[in-house]
Amino acid sequence: MTKFITRAATALGILSVSAIAAAAAENCETRGALDVLYCDANGDLVADTPTDPAKLSNPDTLVFAYTPVEDPAVYADIWAPFITHLEETTGKDVQFFAVQSNSAEVEAMRSGRLHVAGFSTGPTPFAVNLAGAVPFAIMGAEDGQFGYKLQVFTQADSDIKTVADLAGRRVAHTSPTSNSGNQAPRALFPDLGVEPDKDYEVVYSGSHDQSMLGVVAGDYDAAPVASEVVDRMAERGLYDTADVRKIWESDPFPTTSFNLAHNLDPALAEKIKEAFFTFDFAGTKLGDEFAGVSKFIPITYKDQWAVIRQIQGSNGVEYTPQGLAGK
Repeated sequence: MTKFITRAATALGILSVSAIAAAAAENCETRGALDVLYCDANGDLVADTPTDPAKLSNPDTLVFAYTPVEDPAVYADIWAPFITHLEETTGKDVQFFAVQSNSAEVEAMRSGRLHVAGFSTGPTPFAVNLAGAVPFAIMGAEDGQFGYKLQVFTQADSDIKTVADLAGRRVAHTSPTSNSGNQAPRALFPDLGVEPDKDYEVVYSGSHDQSMLGVVAGDYDAAPVASEVVDRMAERGLYDTADVRKIWESDPFPTTSFNLAHNLDPALAEKIKEAFFTFDFAGTKLGDEFAGVSKFIPITYKDQWAVIRQIQGSNGVEYTPQGLAGK
């Protein structure tokens, strides 16, 4: 039976300093950007599965989380058909954890309390390097296509026509680690005529939903947002498309990555992957919510997140707790 974990019911935190120190003392010849808790002997840029059976995790109850959204309760219901399928495939109970922020989601997996998770595009590298997340799937179309675009919206009657016109304006970014909501604009907008924080005021809204609703309400002059999010908002009638105008969009980026905790028992990990790759979206609330999506597609962090790592690298992003918090 699907269960729903609230923030009040679950306290999540990072591992203690002593545990980190002990992990750092272990022999690890290849780590790359990974935290001292993890090793990467095969060079695939993600944490290796522990070779010591005693360090493998095979919980009676799997905890699943989806990237932070404006109304987590709604998404608990949307994900219910998949969670049922995950339970049937793995033989485990599954709990849905409603995360309140990207930081909380990363810390939950790092602490061992979160086993399967969807991380937004920008936070995915932080989850990989700080929490040992292993991306393996992404939502896609029947023909294998996937991705979303960074789009910039303003009010329908605004005099803003181009990205360069954002100069001197109040612009909503979502959160420091967000790809389309912050990192990509900082990397791409200078070539389009404006530098965030220098040429226009950046105000962090907290989410793509809030950025878009803030533009509609006139709280912000414009906002860079993820196409997939604002499309779903429009489909649910959360804003009137006639009230806004799109002034620019990027080439496609990978969307939410679905990840396993690196230390899951390999047999369990394979069952979880089986659940993803055999799930039928047709006729489910999940399929209705994600229009154009028909299946989960296999991906790797090394390949599909190369462009995101490039964007973050150009912004000087460091995969540290401070970087995750935007400090």
